[in-house]
Amino acid sequence: MNISAALVKELRDKTGAGFLDSKKALEQNDGDIEKAIEFLRQKGIASADKKMNRIAAEGLVATYIENGVGAIVEVNCETDFVAKNSDFQEFVNNLAKHIVSVKPANLDELNASVCQKCGRKIEDLVKEKIATIGEKISIRRFEILEGDMASYVHNGKIGVLLQAKGNDETMLKDVCLHIASSAPEFVSRSEIPASVIEEEKRIEMGKEDLAKKPENIREKIVEGRVNKLMAQRCLLEQPFVKNPDQTIEALCAGKVELKKFIRWTLGEGLEKRQDNFAEEVMSQIK
Repeated sequence: MNISAALVKELRDKTGAGFLDSKKALEQNDGDIEKAIEFLRQKGIASADKKMNRIAAEGLVATYIENGVGAIVEVNCETDFVAKNSDFQEFVNNLAKHIVSVKPANLDELNASVCQKCGRKIEDLVKEKIATIGEKISIRRFEILEGDMASYVHNGKIGVLLQAKGNDETMLKDVCLHIASSAPEFVSRSEIPASVIEEEKRIEMGKEDLAKKPENIREKIVEGRVNKLMAQRCLLEQPFVKNPDQTIEALCAGKVELKKFIRWTLGEGLEKRQDNFAEEVMSQIK
């Protein structure tokens, strides 16, 4: 089967695997992307916790909390130069405040809402920024949480909004910092869908290092591996970044109850044009 460079690129973007490994995976799986991803994971070339899309867009992630209401918003632009522009940053931070105040249900409502300071629609303010700054600007997403809140933003690139029960400001800030650093996917194991666990078991069962082991031994090894993988993905079971001898669950015990968190990385899931892809392919072939 003839595997196109575009198909190889798509697989590489999703797994982070090299050109030759990606091409081989596609050849051995008749060009099926999902089967090729599984093939690479079983070979240990693509890790289970790797993000499935490359981070590509520029812009800013911002948060704002007031009176028990918190918002997180991502606004994209074309270049990092604009993302560092003070006018753009002020717009995004003010937008986060506006979201807390208005509580729109979706992007359409947000764009149609009226700024309380200037009396103009948000969509018109965005158009004005595009004209002023000279780049395409788009509000990509936002979310709102309510309760005892905390947030953390790292260099405008990683944003965390945390909902809890119990207002220990210092502890919640530490947990936000941990979430930004360790990238959990769930608060607790009870949130993990059974289908996710079964899929991990199936993939682990297919790994080459277990192929010659007896069935009962394979099952025990797989159970241990999957248990470890799930622990890595759960906030409460992760070792606290400031004290690895203590889990987040132990840190918070009797003080605060962690309810929900949102962790966004700027541009995740958006692709960026790779002008040097052909050169990269040739260098790996050589």
